[in-house]
Amino acid sequence: MDHRPQAWGRPRDDVYGAYDASYMHSNGPNQHTQSPVVTGTSVVAMKFKDGVVMAADNLASYGSLARFTDVKRIRTFADTSIVGFGGDVSDMQYLDRHLTELSIDEAYQPSAHTLNARSLHKYLSKLLYHRRSKFDPLWNHLLVAGLDEEGKPFLAAADLLGTTFTSPSLATGFGSMLAQPIMRKYVPDEESVANITQQQAVQVIRECMKVLFYRDARSLDSYSLAIVTKDGITLSENEKLEDQSWAFADRIKGYGTQTV
Repeated sequence: MDHRPQAWGRPRDDVYGAYDASYMHSNGPNQHTQSPVVTGTSVVAMKFKDGVVMAADNLASYGSLARFTDVKRIRTFADTSIVGFGGDVSDMQYLDRHLTELSIDEAYQPSAHTLNARSLHKYLSKLLYHRRSKFDPLWNHLLVAGLDEEGKPFLAAADLLGTTFTSPSLATGFGSMLAQPIMRKYVPDEESVANITQQQAVQVIRECMKVLFYRDARSLDSYSLAIVTKDGITLSENEKLEDQSWAFADRIKGYGTQTV
């Protein structure tokens, strides 16, 4: 009998035959990530007359398991812009390190020029498209917010294909279906942004986070909230939902609300 430690737990060769280790050696091409494993859900953002407010919960799910409850998915860039990450957490960490290196390089440039939000969004969209063209995409949906070169509020999105678009309000994941209708009531177009104050925008975003917690099984009542204006960035990473009410739950039976 083979008593070596590396043989412990293995069937006996003289009874069951030699161990077949061929499955450990792939004969095919190297494969890239085909689907995310640990993911973050919705990111919501909305313009107001002086800037942009953005929020994302602190949950990272391992498949359908709400596994990590302290993952911050909003990052600042050079004190001028904020980036919200939806999708794969490992790719988010890669992009976070990449943006940190880029910020350091920008800080040491002799011209002291810093990328504004519009330039940062364009840079990230090109990066995402480049990875997509290599058939090795970064499985993220990004929201980039800040001020543009004219000092006006800027908000835009980029997905894993490098597709970009901009709007007075944006959301990723379930937020695009559950939160967007709420935000569009207040900012249906660019002209309406001038009528929204910071306090109103924050209140709308808080309400969106509450609706997402009610309806999205992969969300959390702890979230990060960021506000970017010409005065800088305010980032709070441990906000909690307030005034929750689950009174509607006893009326839900099967699919949809029913009156008994």
